[in-house]
Amino acid sequence: MFDHSVLAFALIALALTIAPGPDTFLVIANTGAGGFRRGFATVLGIVSGGFIYVLLVACGLIRVLVYSPALFHAVKLAGACYLLYLGWGALRGAFRPAPPAAADAPPTPARSIRASYLQGLLTNALNPKIAVFYLAFLPQFLNPGDPVVLKSALLIGIHYFEGLLWLSLLAFGVGRLGRFLGRPRVKRTMDAVLGTTMMGFGVKLAVDQT
Repeated sequence: MFDHSVLAFALIALALTIAPGPDTFLVIANTGAGGFRRGFATVLGIVSGGFIYVLLVACGLIRVLVYSPALFHAVKLAGACYLLYLGWGALRGAFRPAPPAAADAPPTPARSIRASYLQGLLTNALNPKIAVFYLAFLPQFLNPGDPVVLKSALLIGIHYFEGLLWLSLLAFGVGRLGRFLGRPRVKRTMDAVLGTTMMGFGVKLAVDQT
């Protein structure tokens, strides 16, 4: 099961992981708003959402999601609405009056940590195109005689382990810029970019016919 196809998949998955997407922008935004702890909570949520697809593969249910038009479109619509909701919230933040500056930033509340985790979880779990991607992509790395379920779960696990490392590194890097990103003008610009981007991803997910 551990052969050259696993290494090939890991390299391709790494390139896909680094490519910017909703996960990337959400980690940047939450880290910029609340520091590394919120960013890392977002990363853990994203990875948790990804392992839902590992369970779908292990239980043989991923085909049910992909080949049931009603279920697929329901999940896709829910995901698109959630991205639009996140985008609208960020755009509102971009136009909200800045709070009075404080000498020391308050600690990140536990509820913000939980909210960031849930944002990451839902952003990933409510994107059924991930299931389509795995169903189309994974067979290319399965050889005759491989245990299909185990190897598929292994490959998806490798993908999300790479995501955990990359997004954690990204959160750490953004967290180091906390004082700069906390400036009102910078924060508003980030909110505007995040809001526009997330709404764009939401519209794309909603209208995509895949």
